[in-house]
Amino acid sequence: MNARMFILVPLLCSVAALFLTPYSLAQEVTQRVDLDATVEAFLERHEGQWHDMNVPASDGKLLFNLIVKNKYRRALEIGTSTGYSGIWMAWALSRTGGKLITIEIDEDRYRAALANFNEAGLLKYVDARLADAHELVEELQGPFDFAFCDADKGWYKNYFVAVDPKLEVGGRYTAHNVSARGRGSGSLREFVEYVSGLKNYETTFDESGGGISISVKKSMQ
Repeated sequence: MNARMFILVPLLCSVAALFLTPYSLAQEVTQRVDLDATVEAFLERHEGQWHDMNVPASDGKLLFNLIVKNKYRRALEIGTSTGYSGIWMAWALSRTGGKLITIEIDEDRYRAALANFNEAGLLKYVDARLADAHELVEELQGPFDFAFCDADKGWYKNYFVAVDPKLEVGGRYTAHNVSARGRGSGSLREFVEYVSGLKNYETTFDESGGGISISVKKSMQ
């Protein structure tokens, strides 16, 4: 390539970008509006129907806001149920360019969740796994910058210990049905005491809905 072509080719690419960028941006905005409308319509159609171990709407909105505000992109959910919390997180991740790995052990709930993700238009933002989270969480490579746990309460501490090395600094580990008082069983109290005592995490609690602990990772150790 001679000197003239060396200068001309990048110049032509730059000029082309000037014409393509507005179209691409407009297309992206249109897709965003369409997806938002699809998700909102889905949530409206199914309002009041999420009884199978799903979170309340206020908790779904909290998860959504945490992901969007902090621009998280690599999220893990332990305990899909029929997909309500996953829909809120996948919707948020569609805005940040991320994806959700979600794990469910019950096949009926897993298949119901897949149908819900598809109907909400969010299936491409979700990697749903039918598996035993006791085993799979250990095997996942990560890294993650956001995690939400809403599975068997007796394993909460174990899930956290398994995810901790794979959670990036600045990431958040959240858990459902948890309060500052360690609501419920002794296992939940043990989990609360454990995460609250970690020097490299700062843990707060949101009790506006079903109770969510929010642990921010400040350093690796």
